[in-house]
Amino acid sequence: MSYIDYRVDDAVAVITLNRPDKHNAQDESLLRDLDARWLQAAGDDAVKVIVVRANGDHFSAGHDLKTPAPGYFREGKTTLESAYAWETEHYLGFSRRWRDVPKPSIAAVQGACVAGALNVIWPCDLIIAAEDTFFSDPVVKFGVGGVEYHAHTWELGARRAKEMLFTARKLTAAEAFAAGMVNRVVPRDELDTQTMDLAREIAEMDAWGLATAKRAVNQTLDIMGQQAALQSAFDIHWHGHANALLRTGYPLLTPGPLPSGQQKTKEQNP
Repeated sequence: MSYIDYRVDDAVAVITLNRPDKHNAQDESLLRDLDARWLQAAGDDAVKVIVVRANGDHFSAGHDLKTPAPGYFREGKTTLESAYAWETEHYLGFSRRWRDVPKPSIAAVQGACVAGALNVIWPCDLIIAAEDTFFSDPVVKFGVGGVEYHAHTWELGARRAKEMLFTARKLTAAEAFAAGMVNRVVPRDELDTQTMDLAREIAEMDAWGLATAKRAVNQTLDIMGQQAALQSAFDIHWHGHANALLRTGYPLLTPGPLPSGQQKTKEQNP
C-alpha cells in the first residue's frame, strides 16, 4: 500500500501525502514512495512545477516513532553504522535531493507541520501555509538538537531559529511569514486553489529559465555554506541520539523497537 498519491495536472505534478489517519506520520514506506514520486516528476519533461501537499487535517506529524524501519537493522539488530546510513539516506539525503531537483517546487501546508515534516517542506522552493498551520521542532526537550535537515537558521534567521529550538514553541503561519520562511498565508479552504494558481503561473515561464534561476539561488546558498552546515548539523544531531540513549535508555527519533526491558514513558513521547 502506498501512502503517496500522484497526479499531473497540465504541467504541474501534485504529490500528496495520504496517511491522514496517522496525521501523515512518515514511516520508511512513505518516505521511499515520496522520494520515488519526486524523481518521477523530475524526469517527466511534461512537468514544469512540483506541488507537495497532504490529505487530512494536518500536513504531517513528523517521523513515525512506532513503526520499525527494516533498513535500520543489520543481522537482526541496530548498529551505529546501519542506523547512521539509514538516516543519512532517508532524512538528510532525500531532503537534499528534493531541494536540488531542477524544477520549481511548492509546499502547501495545513495544520501541524512538526519536526520531520520540516524535512519535507524546507527543500521546496516556495511554501504556502493555511492560516491554521503551525510549525514545530520540539526535539530539544528530548535531548536532540533539532531535526535532521537542520535548515532552521537559513529558513528563519539565527535568533528566531534559536527561539524555536530553545523553547519548542509552535511557530504560527503568520510568524513564519514574518520571518520569511513562508511565501503566503491563505485561508484553509483556499490552500489548494491558491497553490495551484501559483504553480500554473510559474509553469507559464520558460523551463530552462526556471531551472537556471533556481540553480543560481541554490548555488548562492551553497557558496554561503548551506550544504556544509547541513552536514555538520546532521552529525551534531547524532550526538543527540547518544544523549537521549544515555538519559532515557531509548535513542529518540530512531525507528525500531525499544531495547529489551525498556518502556517508553509519557515524557519520551513527543
